[in-house]
Amino acid sequence: MALANKARYRFMKDVGAPALMALQGGLKKKRRRAANPDFGPPLKCAARLKEIMTRHYLLARYAQGAMPVAWVTSGAPVELLRVFGFYTVYPENHGALCGAQKMGPEICEEAEKAGYHPDLCSYARIDLGHFLSGKTPAGRLPKPDLLFASTNICQTVLYWYKALAHYWNIPLLLFDTPYNFAEITEHDLDYMTAQLKEMIPDLERLTGRDFSLERFQEIIRLAAQASSSWGQALATMQNRPAPMTIFDAFVHLAPVVSLRGLKVACDYYQELLAELQERAAQGIGALARERKRLMWDNIAVWYKLRDWSHLFAGRGYNFVAATYTNAWAETIQYLDPAQPFRSAAKTYSLVILNNNLNHRLGLMEKMIREYQVDGLVVHSARSCKPYSVGQYDMARLLKERLGIPSVIIEADIADYRIFSEEQANTRLEAFFEALEAQG
Repeated sequence: MALANKARYRFMKDVGAPALMALQGGLKKKRRRAANPDFGPPLKCAARLKEIMTRHYLLARYAQGAMPVAWVTSGAPVELLRVFGFYTVYPENHGALCGAQKMGPEICEEAEKAGYHPDLCSYARIDLGHFLSGKTPAGRLPKPDLLFASTNICQTVLYWYKALAHYWNIPLLLFDTPYNFAEITEHDLDYMTAQLKEMIPDLERLTGRDFSLERFQEIIRLAAQASSSWGQALATMQNRPAPMTIFDAFVHLAPVVSLRGLKVACDYYQELLAELQERAAQGIGALARERKRLMWDNIAVWYKLRDWSHLFAGRGYNFVAATYTNAWAETIQYLDPAQPFRSAAKTYSLVILNNNLNHRLGLMEKMIREYQVDGLVVHSARSCKPYSVGQYDMARLLKERLGIPSVIIEADIADYRIFSEEQANTRLEAFFEALEAQG
């Protein structure tokens, strides 16, 4: 059976997936939307991004039984799993996809029927609802052999993954990261490094494969390269006009989350970076006219991405920076193939959600200056309380220090049932007036 599954996966990878995607592209009537005068030319590599992510979800359907499968939280050091040949699925990416497809409430309700509270993170409810109902816009997700979670983004993931481990009766590996209240200590690094090394016998036992330090170092190198290129791509938005918007970046973030440590992610971000650098050199902006430059704080409101990209573009307002997209580049300088375990511990423990609020405030102030930001849009996300804590105070302090206006939008990342269009529009109108008053 295992040999048959492996043969089926190889066939789909080498023959079936390319043929199906080509057929789909040929059958689908290409509907050309009328060019929107508010936007500049679209990114050429968007087609390549769609191809990569479609292939990733398509092949995921055939991975079960052909190779070990792991479901992984976005903040976990996935590089270690790649040494053992895991096919990785990211429930948070899947939750964002469900949110963008406006399936969030429908799948959340499946979890709520089973007793999960509506105040629980909508990514968690979507994931649990998917487990209970099988509903997904991705066709089918493979059953995992392993769950891999890290506490560096929130504590919810621990209980969420514990529930999945119970339902499926499969192992859960946890990478526990002490919260960084001031400065990371050597003791903290020792503790986290030991955890990563202690996972190796379990992974060897589960997969039947031996750990290779050289392979781990190469994967660390690939991950560092992809994240570094992603950071450079974001930095091109310091140009005036910015060659990309944060609404674009929210979408182009997918490979550095889902495919980090793989060559395909490295190659893709080199392609994206080259295109953005060329656009910047030629003065090609993401918007037809860039009048104001904005920064976004928190995770995207996935079901409003298109609506809001048009709303802000129509006024000549371009989002050029975001704390969320920056999170996959901010600490990458610490990742070092020469010290793969300790450098991974440092890289993953210093991410924005595992760091103190003074650090976050300083980061936002630095980004506002570097990207020449005129205004701040803050998403107070009902689903992500660790990301939303302190936002009112930080917006006030940034106003006092830098004089930039801000608006706080109360919403959710994927469940639009709690979103008030009227309230958001009222707050945005007041924000637009404050921006225009700057001159």
